[in-house]
Amino acid sequence: MLKPIKTEDQYNKALARVYVLMQKEVVENSSESDELEVLSILIKEYENEHHPIPSPNPLDAIKFRLDQMGLSEKELGEILGYRSRKSEILSGKRKLSLSMIRKLHETLHIPANVLIQAY
Repeated sequence: MLKPIKTEDQYNKALARVYVLMQKEVVENSSESDELEVLSILIKEYENEHHPIPSPNPLDAIKFRLDQMGLSEKELGEILGYRSRKSEILSGKRKLSLSMIRKLHETLHIPANVLIQAY
């Protein structure tokens, strides 16, 4: 019977079991697929509470997303509508305005909660 993960030892055992299940060809809607799904949820909850991943710095998120999308810094200037300000923004000399945050969120699909963080 599956139980909530409360200790690091339980967490490691759950990870080991997920690894074993993922090595198999688990049939959809089987007891093993249900076990894998429930364990994944339990592991995620434990990790969110005990091993949280901090949100990225807004500038790092922008640079990463540009790279992912194969866009240049020049294209960032076009997105923002301020070609001259893109270098100031990327260097941290100028803060993002609300309109810039909206454009970045809409165009690059960076979560707004990442872009509004202090940096």
